[in-house]
Amino acid sequence: MALQPSLAEALSKIRAADAELRAFASTLDEPSAVALASRLTGPLAGQLVAVKDIFDTADLPTCYGSPIYAGHRPASDAAIVGILRRAGALVIGKSATTEFAYLEPAPTRNPAAPGCTPGGSSAGSAAAVAAGLVPLAVGSQTGGSTIRPASYCGIVGFKPSFDVLPTAGMKCFSWSLDTVGLFARSVREVAMFAQAVSGSRVVPQPPRAPGAWVVGVPDGYPWGELSPSAREAMGRGVESLRQAGARVVHCTLPSWAADAFAAHDIVQGWEAVRSLAHEMDTAANLFSALLRDYLGASLQISDEAYARAQEVSARARAQCGEWLPGIDVLLTPSAPDEPPAGYATTGTSTFNRAWTLLSAPCIGVPGALGVNARPMGLQIIAPPGRDDVCLAAGGLLERALQAA
Repeated sequence: MALQPSLAEALSKIRAADAELRAFASTLDEPSAVALASRLTGPLAGQLVAVKDIFDTADLPTCYGSPIYAGHRPASDAAIVGILRRAGALVIGKSATTEFAYLEPAPTRNPAAPGCTPGGSSAGSAAAVAAGLVPLAVGSQTGGSTIRPASYCGIVGFKPSFDVLPTAGMKCFSWSLDTVGLFARSVREVAMFAQAVSGSRVVPQPPRAPGAWVVGVPDGYPWGELSPSAREAMGRGVESLRQAGARVVHCTLPSWAADAFAAHDIVQGWEAVRSLAHEMDTAANLFSALLRDYLGASLQISDEAYARAQEVSARARAQCGEWLPGIDVLLTPSAPDEPPAGYATTGTSTFNRAWTLLSAPCIGVPGALGVNARPMGLQIIAPPGRDDVCLAAGGLLERALQAA
């Protein structure tokens, strides 16, 4: 990766653009940035990284997108921030997040689709990369909070398998689902990013000819039909892959996909009520109405329902590990549709939730458009633990879309 321009220029660019974009919750001042940069070495040396404001940082405020934590200064860094620093990256600022990484929209605007939501909850991370303010950013995904904003902002988003990247020091919403996500402008860059921060657990796959890939396209989805934009994007993706020489086949999603999708809401709701118990007891009046209502409804989820949902989750994960016979990866839309107009919603995560619960690595690849010429990403999904396969197939799709 190329080195960034001078820090003064980079910070000036961020501050000028962010007056309108509002992708950052806070940034380093120039003396602090220069002092940090002078002693950073490693595979990411010279790279500016935005970190979602749900990860603790000792040198920047961490507010979790909530007025409850305005001005909060953690005593230490989240584990992923420590990894970034040891890899030589300069955490230049905290990117805007939705409230506690739920659905109340962040103030961020979408540089790739003016007047439309950038998605959520990793709104600032996706927008900062899409606007060229930083080459790399860290987000998270509990439902679809990495893949969906990447789709809406026309960039690459990567959600790895569980435990590839640590969540320690991240404000928890659902401990069974929370996953660290990565953003970049190309698959090559996000793959290098993942390799640099994963402790060599994500490694490049040996070169593989397009004809050696079998890509499965589901013939239906238990979470809903394809929108016109999703159909158009899928058509472009399938035709591009076939032109590149890959074998694209239709398949039926096994029952474990529907089971995982159904279990997700119960697991997330029960755990969110407990993760935010202190805030509910002491400052619920500072919640958005959206979050307050969600937590109130989730209080009705019984322990027995949660236990059953976790049993279903464990069974579905075991079955997913066996994968689909004869298929290397799946191709689906990254999101149900183009980014919605306006800022009242962050969109929905229907095409992501099951894969998050199943621990299946996913990469969102830009290059398609919806019916209104807004970004419409395509999602590659690989078997759990095969992050190398996911990234390699993402590269294949990216090259195919560019060539077409």
